[in-house]
Amino acid sequence: MSKPSDHCYRSIFRNDLFAGSIVLITGGGSGIGRCTAHELAALGAHVVLLGRRQDRLDAVLGELTADGRSGEAISLDIRDEPAIDAAIAALIARHGRIDALVNNAGGQFPAPLASISKKGFEAVVATNLTGGFLLAKACFNASMKQHGGAIVNIVADMWNGMPGMGHSGAARAGMVNLTKTAAFEWASFGVRVNAVAPGWIASSGLDQYGEAMKPMIKALHRSVPLHRLGTEAEVSAGICFLLSPAAAFITGAVLQIDGGAPLGHRAFPLPPEGGTIAFEGFHRARPVAVLAGDAS
Repeated sequence: MSKPSDHCYRSIFRNDLFAGSIVLITGGGSGIGRCTAHELAALGAHVVLLGRRQDRLDAVLGELTADGRSGEAISLDIRDEPAIDAAIAALIARHGRIDALVNNAGGQFPAPLASISKKGFEAVVATNLTGGFLLAKACFNASMKQHGGAIVNIVADMWNGMPGMGHSGAARAGMVNLTKTAAFEWASFGVRVNAVAPGWIASSGLDQYGEAMKPMIKALHRSVPLHRLGTEAEVSAGICFLLSPAAAFITGAVLQIDGGAPLGHRAFPLPPEGGTIAFEGFHRARPVAVLAGDAS
């Protein structure tokens, strides 16, 4: 293993918090998943990066190795149940158990409901809901049922509907309900299941949208009471807390990390400019191109 970098992840948690733990992270090749992988690995976990693009996973694995961290990368489609079962079986054969799962993988495209095809709707639901269910079920049946564990599902700010992305909003709402059901059904096995709901986060995912979305993305901070977008590290910190022993009595909960965006009413103006200073512990954070130079 390589010598750790001089610039390491600056987590608020103790360095050995997840020492020896085997943690799976879907969508670990970019954005919030990449950041969370770095923080968990910095806290002692052996992280297993899951995603469809091996090149992205290998790039993140290379970063972890350069930082002296422990991990591996497995390319698979989270909608493919046989592939998931095979991958989980192989992981348990190598490591003996799976301690935690972060269901982070997701994706959607902007479109009004009236123009979304059945194929498009089902594809987004399969990625944002069905895939997470298949991973959670596989981890529970193969390992957590016997050894306990913790699961964190990543959802979204869809509490007041999700105009322009109704397919994603429906899937995320379904994942919230699935989280609560799994938390109840699996509690007696020592398995905790929670969710994190990021709001507008300055992450690489924002750069995936087309030109038509850029003006709206640049203006998002104007709809947040804290007057800014969140950072990947702020989401990762919430995930790490819910996976940690400090959250041992928390299950079936949804942690909103959104700067208060769903609060208030459009009839009332936002509070005056101000808010909080962003937390940025991720030593390898990358600038978001669509937000570059935007201070308005």
